[in-house]
Amino acid sequence: MKNSNQSIGVIFGNRDFFPDKLVTEARADISRLFEELGLEAVMLGEEETKLGGVETHADARKCAELFKANRERIGGILVCLPNFGDEKGVADTLKMAGLNVPVLIQGYPDDLDRLDVIRRRDAFCGKISVCNNLRQAGIAYSLTRKHVVHPSDASFVEDLQQFVAVCRVVGGIRGCRIGAVGARPGAFNTVRYSEKILERDGISVTTVDLSEILGAADKLAADSEVIVSKIEEIKAYANASLVPQAKLVQMARLGVVLDNFVEENTLDATAVQCWTSVQANHGCNVCTSMSMMSEELSPSACEVDVTGVLTMYAMQLASGSPSALVDWNNNYGSEDDKCVLFHCGNWAKSFLKDAKISTAPILGTVVGEENTYGALDGRTPASTLTYGRITTDDTNGKIRAYIGEGQLTDDNLKTFGNRAVAEVPKLQKLMRHVCREGFEHHVVMNASHTAAILKEAFEVYLGWETYYHEAPEV
Repeated sequence: MKNSNQSIGVIFGNRDFFPDKLVTEARADISRLFEELGLEAVMLGEEETKLGGVETHADARKCAELFKANRERIGGILVCLPNFGDEKGVADTLKMAGLNVPVLIQGYPDDLDRLDVIRRRDAFCGKISVCNNLRQAGIAYSLTRKHVVHPSDASFVEDLQQFVAVCRVVGGIRGCRIGAVGARPGAFNTVRYSEKILERDGISVTTVDLSEILGAADKLAADSEVIVSKIEEIKAYANASLVPQAKLVQMARLGVVLDNFVEENTLDATAVQCWTSVQANHGCNVCTSMSMMSEELSPSACEVDVTGVLTMYAMQLASGSPSALVDWNNNYGSEDDKCVLFHCGNWAKSFLKDAKISTAPILGTVVGEENTYGALDGRTPASTLTYGRITTDDTNGKIRAYIGEGQLTDDNLKTFGNRAVAEVPKLQKLMRHVCREGFEHHVVMNASHTAAILKEAFEVYLGWETYYHEAPEV
């Protein structure tokens, strides 16, 4: 997963008529916190500028050069204001560095009994000036929940951790490489998308005809070392006792070729033509292979849903855990805030307590159930839920999204395939938004509460219009 061990650039703002020792104290506070959180800081040494702060244009040039030299490592920048700071110095640093990464602005609080010249900070005011300058320069930035906050405050620790996740999402989406395997199913206009709009945001799509994948799979000998190894991997992944050996071979062949396609093209995610050509021409489902890839944080979506798997990848970056593509599928009796989430069987096994490899009965009515071995069967237990969807709005030439949070429940559910019960506050309002705005029937779920991270990344840094359903008040 990209940017999982990113570094954070740190700018310590300073102003000459405030106590310099406040900068030294701030460096110690930030260094201590970064060490506790396992973060690496890229910052000026105390000997490179006065106490390692940024105050003058010359300081800004030195800090910018440091950041540029570490461009590949830096995922975001923290602006720390121990005192009022120099807003021009901060803005100049960011402009000259040109990293185009997320920026978090933090200012220290004053103590009511220490407003003398020895300890006075005025960062409450200075933060406003820094933000004003960044807005003038067109530099996007994030804010802490409290206007001024000490680095040791629990709310800032959470703010910083959320900011690091925002950096992962933004850095991962920019330059994301998606593989589109085959053509979308003819009946699924809902998964159409604009490759050109995605490309404009740094997201590229590598296509391959399904015949190339199936042709390469058919050439692999059933007793070859790579196929035998993949079969053992499948058996270790989920209960495969119901699957005939011949079908395991076909599943393994697909898995090996898809793995090679991902590696050869350095892909972050894949969207696969899962039906009906695979079943008709190869005799099995590709669900297990997609599930295994998603579990390994290389997300894979069915029905060539490219923007669906982009959403999976974004949620995975935010949470650090696998995502799943699901259908908003059924009402849950008469309960207005609950519904059934469903798919044939390609969810990562993190969502399936007792996953077993079986068939896809609905698809089997069309292609023969014996040709659908490879679909996973399992129920998702209760957990936290973040849901959402990215789409290309081709009419208006932009990317849009919706996100929200809820819960997965243990409510009774008697059916097959991959299934879950979701509880979403004001679900009926959400469904009206999905329908009114023309979003797809596919949605992505992640066992986390990370909607705020996605909202910040999508809107502030990627410029995507994002609806946050029932967002909590800040």
